[in-house]
Amino acid sequence: MGFDFDSNRGDVYMIKLLALDGRSFFLNPDLIYRIEATPDTVITLTDGKTLIVRETASAVVELIIAYRRKIYQHNWGLDCEQAEKE
Repeated sequence: MGFDFDSNRGDVYMIKLLALDGRSFFLNPDLIYRIEATPDTVITLTDGKTLIVRETASAVVELIIAYRRKIYQHNWGLDCEQAEKE
């Protein structure tokens, strides 16, 4: 789905996911303990709560990677291509 961010500052706060009922929501990836690929994608949070989302486990991982790249890019002033080369 994407990110939630402050467009004025470029800050990324959360990843955007779809619940099984089709509603979108934002999740702080730092709260994820585990992602399971059963027939549905089940995300377990650090507090033990579980979320079931439409995205595949691989897609959630890709969103988390992109989220972290965006944070590093913002904090260190790097662009994504430069960060991948290092």
